[in-house]
Formats: sequence, structure tokens, C-alpha cells
Amino acid sequence: MGGPFRPRKARGRIAAGLLALDAWIDSGVWSAGFRLSEFWEALTIFFRRFRVSGFPRALVELSSEAFTLGAAGAVVMLALAMPAFQATRGDWKNQGDFAVTFLDRYGNEIGRRGVFQLDSVPVDEMPDHVIKAVLATEDRRFFEHHGIDFIGLARAITENLRANSVVQGGSTLSQQLAKNVFLSNERTFERKIKEAFLSVWLEANLSKKEILQLYLDRAYMGGGTFGIAAASEFYFGKSVKDVNLAEAAMLAGLFKAPARYAPHINLPAARARANEVLTNLVQSGFMSEGQVLSARLHPAGVVDRGTGKSPDYFLDWAFERAKILGERIGVRTMVARTTIDPDLQRAAEETLEYHIRTYGKEYGVDEGAIVLMENNGAVRAIVGGRDYGASQFNRATMALRQAGSSFKPYVYAEAMEKGFTPNSVISDAPINWGGWMPKNYGRSYSGKVSLITALAKSINTVPVRLAKESLGIAPIKALAEAMGVESPLEAHKTMVLGTSGMTVMDQATGYSVFANGGYAGMRYGISQVTTHGGDLVWDHDRDAPPPHRVLSEKTVAEMNTMLAAVPEWGTGRRAALPGIRSAGKTGTTQAYRDAWYVGFTGNFTAAVWLGNDDFSTTRNMTGGSLPAMTWQRLMAYAHQNVEPKPIPGLDDAPAKNAVVAEAAKPSDGSGQAGAGERPPVLSSATVSLLRDIAAAFASAQPIELPAASSEALSRL
Repeated sequence: MGGPFRPRKARGRIAAGLLALDAWIDSGVWSAGFRLSEFWEALTIFFRRFRVSGFPRALVELSSEAFTLGAAGAVVMLALAMPAFQATRGDWKNQGDFAVTFLDRYGNEIGRRGVFQLDSVPVDEMPDHVIKAVLATEDRRFFEHHGIDFIGLARAITENLRANSVVQGGSTLSQQLAKNVFLSNERTFERKIKEAFLSVWLEANLSKKEILQLYLDRAYMGGGTFGIAAASEFYFGKSVKDVNLAEAAMLAGLFKAPARYAPHINLPAARARANEVLTNLVQSGFMSEGQVLSARLHPAGVVDRGTGKSPDYFLDWAFERAKILGERIGVRTMVARTTIDPDLQRAAEETLEYHIRTYGKEYGVDEGAIVLMENNGAVRAIVGGRDYGASQFNRATMALRQAGSSFKPYVYAEAMEKGFTPNSVISDAPINWGGWMPKNYGRSYSGKVSLITALAKSINTVPVRLAKESLGIAPIKALAEAMGVESPLEAHKTMVLGTSGMTVMDQATGYSVFANGGYAGMRYGISQVTTHGGDLVWDHDRDAPPPHRVLSEKTVAEMNTMLAAVPEWGTGRRAALPGIRSAGKTGTTQAYRDAWYVGFTGNFTAAVWLGNDDFSTTRNMTGGSLPAMTWQRLMAYAHQNVEPKPIPGLDDAPAKNAVVAEAAKPSDGSGQAGAGERPPVLSSATVSLLRDIAAAFASAQPIELPAASSEALSRL
């Protein structure tokens, strides 16, 4: 039969084959299941031999749970620590063999950074009492542990509980080296985990002598010195090979808190700390009381170095710039003339300390950072924290903190570039952007408002509406980066309200574009680089790339009009300067964790951040409170005897409804300026008049008195 039909017998054979295959599969599955059940029963019977009951079973259960939790914890800790190991790649022990001597803007030496050939002294060449003093104080069991000393940690916890305060640290010398070389001083759980892993890694890859050598060479010792050899030269004017026991004890006491115990700043405190080190030598069994008695009776004296503070945060930042320049021009030993102004640096440090000391408890804040730059791009001051000796972490250039509303000017600048004006009207009303519903600070809405009002009063819904309906996120991010922001901005809708982390340096850099007429690429910290022989190898004015325009003149004028409203009648009224027009923006983040004021005049731009290292909340501190007050006090000082320049696009006259704050508030109730405070700012006209009067007195001829008048005066 043709066609698609098969013979009946063929179809029967196919059906029989399929039935056989099905039977084979069924029997195979059944057999496999049967054998598996037999195996499982045999396995169960075997493990029944290990069953326990009663108290032993409780121990087994607890051990199993502990093992499970321990394994899970180890995985989590390893996941947290993995980023830290990125720092161990490459030649991490080599600092690039750069040696830089830094000068201030006037040519005076202010410090050194890098590896100077005479700085390091091999451990084998140091006196035995130097090594013993360091180990007795910092890590008595250094040669017995493998990075983490659990016995020493338990001892420290016991002593701290007994004293009801922190009197001993539990970190080993290896952990401290890991922190100094690879990590920052941020007080976070993640950093402590990384520190522990890296300390074990150091122990596995270096000998004990190499770890000790690196620790003694890299630790900050106060007075702008790094390493025990440099500290010995600085404090005692001698090599570390020649120090006696009393001097060694004083050096060993600096590792804990170099700023607090620096002998050129506080000699009594340094001697008291050295006496504790001598006690540690006896308690550790390294020396007897008789051996340290002479050092107790005859404490160390120091070379008179004055009491001036080294601008260490600025130097750390400038050193990174110097290394980049050195790589580019092929110079590794250099003299770098920086842009730092010692008076402005000191004023910035004192201003931050004054406000935190006076108002810190009220606002629940204990840290801050400041960057001050001239509008030509020269960085004049950097304050990276209150105490460099306690923490070398530079909060001005390294800490990424949420910008809050201080980010909004970048949004409005993009709007001005797209054709909006300060008088453009936008709706201040509830808005929903993909489930995100931002609210205003006061949980109220104003309806139709102008952009200048929205910025001055820091309304949240308006910039969000601009970004959603007219601008987009990518152009705002691109503009901020073009204005000099190097911090990693997250291209997310919440970025509009400043949820991305930014550095204080980036904030000052970005706002300086408004202050200098719309040009970016002007920030610099080194003006010249010369060899030690005096040969000029790099000059900023000659060799630096020229600045480039990123904002139009129209946008600059409109933005500066809006930003000037903030201190005049907006949220930053406490930042207003008497007789000098300024512009700026406040910033406050969620839960009051960060507070900012960033602003400028025609002469200077400054960024101020206040908060806490552990990201804890403050007591309702806003950018318009303590940061604005800190900014105002610093800028009042900076403009003394300075001819005020106009802000681009604005005249010198403040708005009629400007609220002007006092130039310098007294530190007590006496009405007199406190120690370290400056008198109120004088206008340029007043300064000029006083100078003319002084010149007139200096050139005036003596007055000839009659003889009778002279005799009468002589009898008084």
C-alpha cells in the first residue's frame, strides 16, 4: 500500500518497542530507588552509633550551632576584608622614594614629606633601650603573636574595665602598621575587620624585624615628623642612635597621641607620659626599677622648636599633588612652594576649634573640616579635622559625606544653562518620582514659587521637579563633574537632594566656578617646584593647563544672584558678612548627620562641613546654624585689610532685606574679643583713611611749645 500509511505489522513492532522501553525505564527507576533506600537505611543505621542524649547532646548541638555561625561569620568578615587586600597589590612598601620639602606662599619652610635618605635608621643600629621602650608600651608580646594578640586584648579589656576608662589599647603593633600603611582612621567596624586581616597578612609576608622597621619609620610622631629617627632629630637634635633612656621613653610615649604629648608643645605632659613608659618597662620585665631610676630623676629636655603647629592636613594633600607632578616632570627630590597662607590656615584651625568647643555639646557634634581658597584657584587653608595627632584621616579631602541641599546649585546651574531664569516659576507641591516622594523641611508647600525663592529657602520639591520634568539626572551629574567635582556621584534621582558623598575640597572647587566667572580647572596647591640647588623645574603660571569655561556668563550672573539671596534673606543669614556681599548655600542631610555651608565672596571661596566620624546624628544641627557661623567668622578674618572684589554678575550693594551678622562674636559675656579672635572687619574705605591718618602723623613736624608751657609740662 502506498502513501503515508505503514503496514499493520510495522506499526505493531514500533508499539512493542515503545512498550519495552517504557518497561525498562520503570524497572530501572524502581531499582534505583530501592537501592537508594537501602543505602540510606544502612547510612542511618551507621550514624545511629554516634547519637548522644542528655547533656552530651546539648554540647553537640551548641558546638554545631557555633560552627555554623562561625563559618557564616568568617565568610562575612572575609567579604568585608576583600577590598582591603587590593591595597597590598604592587610595591606597597615603596612610597615612590619622593622627598619633598614644602614652603608656604611666602617661601618659609613648613614641613617635609616622603623618604629622606637620612631619615631611616636600621633597627639593628638603634639602642636596645629604644626598642624595649617601644615594645613595652605598644606591644609587649610582639614576638609571640601572629598579628592579633588575644591574650593582650583580654588584658587590655580587663584593665579598662577596672579603671572604668580606656587606659590600654588592644591593637598589636602589626595592626597599627596595617592601619598606618593601608587604611584610614575612620572609626568603623569594617575598618577594624580589615585591620585584623591585614595584620595577619603582614605577619605572613614580612619578618618581625621588617614589621618593626616599617612601624618605626612610618608612624606620625608630632611636629610634622614621621618616623622615630626624624622625631629624634626634631625634638633632641641628635640621631636616634645616641638617645638615652629618658629620651627613648619620651619618644616611645608619642605613638599613642603625638599631638597631646609632643614635648615642644607640652613638655610636662610629655615627661609624664615618658614616666608611664618607664613603668611599662619595669612591668613588662624588660628592665628593673633600678635601671630606670636615673631616667625618672633626670627627664629628657628638648630643643626649642617654638609652639607653631605644622599644617599637616595641607601637607598630606600637597604631597599627593607633588608626587603627581614629580612623575610628570621626572623629579623625585624637590622643594615645592605651596599656596598655603599661614595666617589663614591658623585662622581656619582656630575657627573650627572655637565653634566646636563652644557649641559642640549643644549641637552634638565633635568633628569638622574646612577648605579655603582664593578665587584664582590657590588653596590657602585646609583643616582636615580637629587633631592631626589623634587622627591623620583628612576629612577635607578624603571623607565622602552627603552634601544635602548644598548640592542644589549644580541642579539650578544646569537649569540656567537650559534657559530657565531666577524668576522662572515652578510648582512647590507634592511629587512622586517612581515611588520616591521627597518632602520639604517644614512638611509644607508654597504653591507657585520662583527659582530664586526655592533656592534661598531650600525648597526640596522644586529641584526634584526640574530634574524629573526638564533636565534629567545625567546632565546634572556631567555638569557637576565638569565644574571640578571628583567625588563619585551616583546617577540616581535622589542625587538631586545631595545623597551622594562629596568631599569638602570638591565642594569648594565646584562653588569656586561661580566665584570666578564660570571657569573650571583653576584649583591648585603648588605654585612652583625647584631642585634643592634652586633650579626652577615647574611653574604653575607657566606650565599648568589653562582654565576652561564650563558656565556661560549669563548662567554665572543668574546663579550668583540666586546664591546671594541665601545669606541675605534665605537659610544662610548667619553667614552674612558686614559690608561685604557674599553668596552661598546651606546643606543638611537626613537625620542631621551632616551640615554644610559653602559660599564665596569676590575674593575667597570656603566650604565648611560639620558632623561626627561615626555618622551619628547631631542635635538638629542645620547648615544655617553652626556651619554658617563658622564660615562667617573665618571669612570675616580673611577679608581684613583686603580690598573687596565684586562677585561676577553682581554689584556690591546687598539686597535691601539683607540680614547682616556681626563680624566676630565675643567668646565670653564681657563684650571683648576672646583669645585668638580678631576685631570686626573694617571696610576698605576705613582702612584707607586710617592709613592716611597714620602717614600724616608720621610726616608731621614736631610742635614747638613756648618755654612756659614746657616748664609746666615738666612739672607734671
